[in-house]
Order: sequence, then structure tokens, then C-alpha cells
Amino acid sequence: MSGFTRHRRSRRIIATFTGFEADLLRSLAGQLVELLRNEAAVPRDDLDPLKAMLDFTGPTVAPEDPVLARLFPTAYPGDEEAAGEFRRYTEGGLRDGKTAAACRIIEDLEEAGLPDELTEDGLMIDVELDEPVAETWMRSFTDIRLALATRLGIEDGDEARWMALPDDDPRAQAHDIFEWVGYLQETLVGALTR
Repeated sequence: MSGFTRHRRSRRIIATFTGFEADLLRSLAGQLVELLRNEAAVPRDDLDPLKAMLDFTGPTVAPEDPVLARLFPTAYPGDEEAAGEFRRYTEGGLRDGKTAAACRIIEDLEEAGLPDELTEDGLMIDVELDEPVAETWMRSFTDIRLALATRLGIEDGDEARWMALPDDDPRAQAHDIFEWVGYLQETLVGALTR
């Protein structure tokens, strides 16, 4: 994979993924969606639409899951009451936005030809995004990387620790995925700024 580039004539953002890469990216986005939807803060679908819009009964405490706590940090660490009120009014909408962004990645990959189940060797997936959609992908890459970094315990300046792991160590492989998503994000930012 060569990363994202901007097409000279159409000005759209393009990338080509192997079937394996596209399937991995879909899996990462799907796992993020599942995590975001499986918490108590998920909006209820059984409410009347108007009532749902006016429903401000969201969570008032930080999520217990470390990934969710990182994705939804406390706005006012020194003021528990203000932090709870802020979270109550904002977390549901933030979850919806993050979920929609990850779902967009899945939808775009599948629209580009990624089958439900990858069985074909040599499959290549060409993705073409306009700027607003590319920005959505970029935001979701940030969420995916934060989730991976939190689960793996990645910290600034600990590259030597990861480089010392043997190639067959599952943590090294997961760290490679973290780095790969970072590469995708970096090339996407570069393509957007050209």
C-alpha cells in the first residue's frame, strides 16, 4: 500500500489497499463501533424521535473502559459536578459522531468492492474520497489509534520497547498495526493539505 494521495485532475483523495489491508481496516473500524455502541451511553432507539432529541439523560461519570475514558476524557477534572453535567449533554452526540465516522470507513471499503468475507487472494481495493469524507476517515483513524495505544499501553518515547519484541510476539504485530494506521493517517493529512 502506498498510502493516500490526491488525484491530479479530480482533486479527490485516493488509495489502493490489498484485500487483506482493507479487511483489517474494516475490522478495526468495526471493533471501534462495537465498543462505542455497547456502553450504557448509547442512545435508545425505542424513544419517540422528538423525545430522543430532547433526551439529556446521558452518563454523568467517566466510562470504566480505559479506551472509552481516553476517547471521552473528563472536561473538568477538578469539578466533578460540572464534569458530570458536561458529559451528560455531550457524550451521546460525541459517540454518535465517532460511530458514524467508523461506519463510513466500513461502508466506503465495501462500496469499493470489499466482500463480506475475504476469500480471494490478490484482491485490490481502490478507494476514492472527497475532502469531507477524507476528513471523516482521518478523525476515525485518530480514534482507532487512541484505542490501540490504550489497549497496548503505548506511551511517548517507548519505541525501543516495541522494537525489542520478537517479530512473532502478538504485541509486536499489534504495534505494527498501530504504526500502519498512523502511516495511513499521515499520508491522508498530506493528501488533504496538497
